[in-house]
Amino acid sequence: MQTLFRKCFLVVTLFVFVACSENGNNEVNAQTMTKMYITIAGQTQSITLANNAATQELVERLQNGAVKVTLNSSGGFEIWGSLGFSLPTSNQQMTAQPGDVVLYNGSNICLFYGSNSWSYTRLGKIDGLSESQLRTFLKAGESNITVTLSLTSDATGISNISNESRNTAGTESRSYTLNGTPASAGHKGIVIKDGKKFTK
Repeated sequence: MQTLFRKCFLVVTLFVFVACSENGNNEVNAQTMTKMYITIAGQTQSITLANNAATQELVERLQNGAVKVTLNSSGGFEIWGSLGFSLPTSNQQMTAQPGDVVLYNGSNICLFYGSNSWSYTRLGKIDGLSESQLRTFLKAGESNITVTLSLTSDATGISNISNESRNTAGTESRSYTLNGTPASAGHKGIVIKDGKKFTK
């Protein structure tokens, strides 16, 4: 009887251990998939993304390469502008805080160095910067701020890769030079393909 009890106890313990290990791995995988990077004037910061339809589609787009946008200061609390494409919305009334990154009207991205109450779709939050550091990093008060969004911390600066260069069934995606121009077949050196660097 004791032997049977021990066997049952060992089986249950093993099951719990495996389940916890798988859950831990899933949490690690989820964490590694929740970062986006923003580069302004050669400085890069990470953004922890929210988990919603908007961020999922944004990540899919960024897997095809970095996206460059031009943003402007507004209201003394944010820089914002058009992404050049629309994302799914799940708007909620909120008070955005310094560091928050939100979607406005489905196609505009807003990055906050102050606070504002409105109906937004949350995209994420810039990691680890104080309000004063955010004002400096986000070029508070300036216009025509070039912002690069990417999935890697070494942003390439390639902007809005056209639909014809994206991966589709049976179609190979194109390679780009570090300047963002299509790489010729005989190009030698570093190229960018699907948001990743390769040496040819």
